[in-house]
Amino acid sequence: MTAPRVVVAGGHSAGHIEPTMNFADALRRLEPTAEITALGTVRGLDTTLIPARGYPLELIPPVPLPRTLSRALLRTPGRLHHSVLAAAAVLDRVRAEVVVGFGGYVAMPAYLAARKQGLPIVIHEANARPGVANRLAARMTTHVFTASPNVRLAHATAIGIPLRPAIAGLDRPALRDAARQRFGLRPGGPVLMVTGGSQGAKAINAAVSGAASALRANGVQVLHITGPGHVVEVPDGDPADPPYVVIPYVDQMQYAYAAADFAICRSGAMTCAELAAVGLPAAYVPLPLRGGEQRLNAEPVVATGGALLVDDADLDPAWIETTLIPVLTDPERIAAMSGRASAAGAADADVVLARHVLTAVAERRGFAS
Repeated sequence: MTAPRVVVAGGHSAGHIEPTMNFADALRRLEPTAEITALGTVRGLDTTLIPARGYPLELIPPVPLPRTLSRALLRTPGRLHHSVLAAAAVLDRVRAEVVVGFGGYVAMPAYLAARKQGLPIVIHEANARPGVANRLAARMTTHVFTASPNVRLAHATAIGIPLRPAIAGLDRPALRDAARQRFGLRPGGPVLMVTGGSQGAKAINAAVSGAASALRANGVQVLHITGPGHVVEVPDGDPADPPYVVIPYVDQMQYAYAAADFAICRSGAMTCAELAAVGLPAAYVPLPLRGGEQRLNAEPVVATGGALLVDDADLDPAWIETTLIPVLTDPERIAAMSGRASAAGAADADVVLARHVLTAVAERRGFAS
C-alpha cells in the first residue's frame, strides 16, 4: 500500500489526544508513507499537544456536545453544520481515505463529513461510558473498537487503548534500579507512586502527605507527583527514614512506573490502561464527577483483584494508614496484584487499530477500482 491518507479526530483533552497520537505513531511505524492529518479546535489542548507529536493540525469550529441524548443536543445544529462544512473541506483538501475518531469536540463533525463523502469511519472509545459523538457514530459504521468488553457500543470489539511504546513495552524489573536512582529513591523497599493525573488531585495529595510519618515508619518510600500548581508540605524526617520525594510533574512516566511497586491515583481511562499494561497495582480514587464515569474505568481491574477502589470522600490519612500500608508492606500480595493487573491489560491496541485502518483503506481502494 502506498501513502494511505488518514484523518484522525480526537481532540480537546489529553484523554482523547493521547490515544489518537499513539495510534498515529503506530500507523506510521507500519506504513511510513502514511499521510496523517489531525482535526482539532482552538479549545482545549489540541494546538499544544498535537503539533508537538509532529502531525499537521487542521482547525475547525468547536461544537461541544452534551454527554447524553437530550434536548440540549437539539440546540446545536447551526454550529454543527458550520463545523461539518469545515471538516469536509479538510477531507477534500487532503484527499482523505478514512476518518478515525476518538471522541471529543472534533469527532462528530468529522464523522458526519466522512459519512456524507462515503468515507470509511473507524471509531475508538477509551472510556467505560461512551460520549454522545461515539454513541451516534457507532450507528454509522461497523468499525468500532473499545477499551474493554464492558463498553456498550454497537458493533464494538474490545482491543484496549493505544499506548506509547515506552509504556506498552516497559520491562519494570529491568528498569527499576535506574528509575529509582533517577528520582533519588533507594534500591530496596516498597515504593508508592502518588499522582492525580496531569492536573493533580488535591484530595490525593492531602491524604498521602498527611500519612507521611506513618509511611516512613513502615519503611515505605514515596514518589509523590503533585501536579502543576499544587504545593504539598511534608514534615521533615530523619535522614535514615525512607525517602519521600515530591516533584510537580514527570515527563516520561515509564520511569515512575518502573520505580514504583504500587500507585494511588485517579482512574481516568488512560491511567487505568497504562497501569494494567505495565502490571502496576493501584488504589484508584475515581474523580467524583460525570456520574461516576471514572469508577467504571477502574472496575474491571478491581474485579480481577489487580487494584483497590476508594471513594474520594473516604480517602484520608487514616485510610492510608489502616488500609493501604498493610498492602504496601506485603510483598506477596503486591506480586499477586501485579500479575492480576497485567492480565487485565492490553499492550498492542495501537497496532491492532492501525492494521484495521490500513485494511479499511485497502478495501475502499479495491471497491473503488
